[in-house]
Amino acid sequence: MQAFDHLQQILTTLPDKPGCYLMKNAEGKIIYIGKAINLKNRVRSYFHASAGHNRKTRRLVQEIANIEWIVVGSELEALILEMNLIKRHRPRFNVRLKDDKRYPYIKVHWQDDFPKVTVTRQLRKKDGARYFGPYTSVWAVHQTLDLLRRIFPYLTCNREITGMDKRACLYRDINLCSAPCTGDATKDEYRQMIADLMQFLDGRTDPIVKRLEAEMLKASAELRYEKAATIRDQINAIEKVVEKQKVITKKQIDSDVIAMAREDGDACVQIFFIRAGKMIGREYFMLEGTEDDADEAVMSQFVKQFYTEAANIPAEVLLPKEIEEAHIIKQWLNTKRGGRKVQMRVPRRGQSRQLVQMASENAAETLKSLRAQWQADAHKQEQSLTDLKEALNLKEPPNRIECYDISHTQGVATVGSMVVFTQGVPDKKLYRRFNVRSVTGPDDFASMEEVLRRRFKRWQSARETAPQPKSKSDASFSFLPDLLIVDGGKGQLSRAVQVLQDFGLMDKVLVVGLAKREEEIFFPNQSESVLLPRHSQGFYLVQRIRDEAHRFAITTHRKKRNKIGMASVLDSVPGIGPAKRKALLQEFGSVDKIRLASVEELTLTKGINTVLAETIKASLA
Repeated sequence: MQAFDHLQQILTTLPDKPGCYLMKNAEGKIIYIGKAINLKNRVRSYFHASAGHNRKTRRLVQEIANIEWIVVGSELEALILEMNLIKRHRPRFNVRLKDDKRYPYIKVHWQDDFPKVTVTRQLRKKDGARYFGPYTSVWAVHQTLDLLRRIFPYLTCNREITGMDKRACLYRDINLCSAPCTGDATKDEYRQMIADLMQFLDGRTDPIVKRLEAEMLKASAELRYEKAATIRDQINAIEKVVEKQKVITKKQIDSDVIAMAREDGDACVQIFFIRAGKMIGREYFMLEGTEDDADEAVMSQFVKQFYTEAANIPAEVLLPKEIEEAHIIKQWLNTKRGGRKVQMRVPRRGQSRQLVQMASENAAETLKSLRAQWQADAHKQEQSLTDLKEALNLKEPPNRIECYDISHTQGVATVGSMVVFTQGVPDKKLYRRFNVRSVTGPDDFASMEEVLRRRFKRWQSARETAPQPKSKSDASFSFLPDLLIVDGGKGQLSRAVQVLQDFGLMDKVLVVGLAKREEEIFFPNQSESVLLPRHSQGFYLVQRIRDEAHRFAITTHRKKRNKIGMASVLDSVPGIGPAKRKALLQEFGSVDKIRLASVEELTLTKGINTVLAETIKASLA
């Protein structure tokens, strides 16, 4: 009754102005975010018995315990605020892009004198760089960069570019760098090449080819045949790519063609990117929280969220049907495009209509393929857990598996990792890292013991203080694993057994050690190990869990090591004192470059012999 009275009081005080509303459940978590021209009318409509809400909205209303609102000056401001809030809080009742924070972009560092080209997941629109994306596959982005680098050999090293270096690196010899460091390419020539690269990514290849052809003829006329041959090869590489790009229309207009397919609560959106009449690429995006919502509402949310993060806005957006809030979305897209008009239309006939239909067919095929893949993956996960149950003699398949690993450099910056797999799937929100505090020097056994003691002390504390976890951190430690894997052999396992005995958990948690050489599984107090059948799903799962724990540990260690500083890292290498550390840094300039150097290159430094060079490589790996 108190909750009902509280909501009634809120509903009576709502302003009749534009803004956003945030609906929260009894735990104070935001479960839905919306916008309205009139907050009072819109929010009250959720609680009208005659409103005819769908199941999703009825479930939402049942969970609402509190409502907050933010008043803004216009409907456009409300739309922008709504999108930012949804991205930040990702409420479960909102339609939202799946894993949208993880989409990668190609970043051209145009603000630098000699721009590099990198991959990033952060879109910072005011840093002077140029961005292209978002893309859905990191692998596809790196494939694109491999292609770009062969056509436009851009810089990848960290050296300061003066044009006075005596020798270029290996990449110059294999034509993967234009070597501005040695003056082979001037600043203007290099920036022109990067400008061409950006035009290439925009799908505008004709101007590039025409200019390169003129440069090739000029170089040939001046008897600079090697330069002319290099430009010729560049033109041929561009034309090979262009041949694969399907010419869609003679109209030189930039368009995005968007369509959607839905099945059993899943929604897949397909986008075709058409630039200057050619299809230069396509991407698909999965949506969450779409159940019971109309197609028009789902597509409206997608358009808003996608173009919030899109690096470029085209002149035209083609859709399969009219969407909600079309007029205000058009206004917003116009502002994002710098005041230039964006057409958002539903073609009824002709080539544009065929494009939308083709996008719809691709969306349906993509969704069908993904659903088949999910079903196959679910079967593999079920089989892998069954394999572990049988191999480890468990009563039930292990629902929660935890794996621990230790990473350090000769005892410096020691960290431990905890990864969690739930029902055979990595549960990354439950991953945790530990900075090892009580251990001096390279002692993996003691480090593992400290990490496990801290983990189960947190479990003990969570159990004693509250029946329900209060935070995400508590959730990581509140539940016991069905299977605990320590990355290592009998030494690490014995320390894990001691910890579990001290906490009285030996009869509740199965603990095993995983040796790296043959993927041997060791049990407490047993001399014989267990080998899972090669190529079995259980074997692959154990491998994946171990590799994930190692990746998480070493990533954390490197970050910590970098914070400590390059001098401390080099000091930790046996045989490296102040004089040799200074010599190495003078020769290579940074620890990263020392790490990348070969043993032969390291031995060119004064005082570094082959044995010491091999030690350096091993310590900095």
